Amino acid sequence: MRRRIREEEHTGELNIVPYLDVVVNLVMFMLLSMTGLITLGVLNVSAPKIGGETAGAGGQPEKPPLLLTVAIGRQGFFVAGAGGVLGKDAEKPDASRPPTIPLRDGKYDYASLSEQMKKIKEQFPNETAVILSADPDVVYDVLIQTMDACREGSVKDADGKIERKPLFFDVSLSLVG
Repeated sequence: MRRRIREEEHTGELNIVPYLDVVVNLVMFMLLSMTGLITLGVLNVSAPKIGGETAGAGGQPEKPPLLLTVAIGRQGFFVAGAGGVLGKDAEKPDASRPPTIPLRDGKYDYASLSEQMKKIKEQFPNETAVILSADPDVVYDVLIQTMDACREGSVKDADGKIERKPLFFDVSLSLVG
């Protein structure tokens, strides 16, 4: 009798080259997308705080907080502080009043908004926060340009050069009821 000698079956090795190709491509994609976000610039915005800040022990605040709010409506910008809507006859806050900065030729007036923000910054130099709210049908680009007008203002120096100064750079977004 002749016996057959069986060769043991050789199962082969695990080929991880395709897996490594996928991993290398994912790492490269993530690195490139992160550098792309950095070059585009990311705006840091936050939601408004729910609870108020606690007062220091035994001391009273020198000034009440400004709580500066810029609302974007169909008629223009409504700029308000803790005391009410700012602008003409601000002593009488009224919901039916015209906007602080109305539309100019059917377009939002970002230059006037920036000027208004500069005036407010002169009165409250330590304030950095602004709350932005907009009607639901306001275009996203209007919200971004409003944010830019509130964050920086241009000032001419002694040489006549235009210099960008930070105004209210701590932007919070709010919903309109």
